[in-house]
Formats: sequence, C-alpha cells, structure tokens
Amino acid sequence: MTSQADVDWEALRAEAREAMTHAYAPYSGYPVGVAALVDDGRTVSGCNVENASYGISLCAECGLVSQLQRTGGGRLTHFTCVDGQGRILVPCGRCRQLLHEFGGPDLLVETPAGILPLSEMLPQAFGPGHLSQ
Repeated sequence: MTSQADVDWEALRAEAREAMTHAYAPYSGYPVGVAALVDDGRTVSGCNVENASYGISLCAECGLVSQLQRTGGGRLTHFTCVDGQGRILVPCGRCRQLLHEFGGPDLLVETPAGILPLSEMLPQAFGPGHLSQ
C-alpha cells in the first residue's frame, strides 16, 4: 500500500476536480467530484448525478465505487472529494459507509483538517464482518 507521504494529493484533487466538471447537478447547482487511489495503483473517480426525483440521485462516491468495480475491483487506499469551486469536502455519513465497504478503516481521506483514516471519521463502523457473526 502506498503511504501518505508517497501520494501526490494535489494530483488526486486535480482528478477529482476534473470529474466534478462532468457532474449533472441541475437541481441543487452543487457539483461534486471525487477521486481515489486503488491498492493496485489505479485511480478511480466519480461525480454526482442528480435526478428530478431527488431521492434517487447518485452521489459522486457511488460513481467512484461503480468505476472501481467495473475496472477490476480492489481496495481504495486514498480518497479526496471536492465541490464546484474545487474546495475539499468531507463525505456525508452514507458515503463514509460506502467508502468503508470498499476501503476499510485504514482508507486515508483528505479533509479540510488534514489527512485522516476513515476509522476516525466513521468510528466503530458496521461492515461485512458483522454479517458473518
């Protein structure tokens, strides 16, 4: 796994900003882009896609994990999220749970307060291990 020191966070943010330019956000006017590194060295990204029926809109993280699975699977190791201005965002609770499924507690997440492991942002997370107990 790539350490935090070995990651070009600016390049990862640039990938998230590029993804954000493809967002479909005509209702909220709030485009979001995300990007993450995968344990095999790939980079995956996603953007939010809204729907007139708000409840079925897709967050950027949904697009990211869809691309992860479509391009070979693996585990997310480093993650960043940006808004329409390119500013760093933190994922919502639902998205943190989604990231936990595909990156686990050690996933490093860029936040406005710095780089944090997902375990600090989603303590005592529910995961696949709970289903086998």
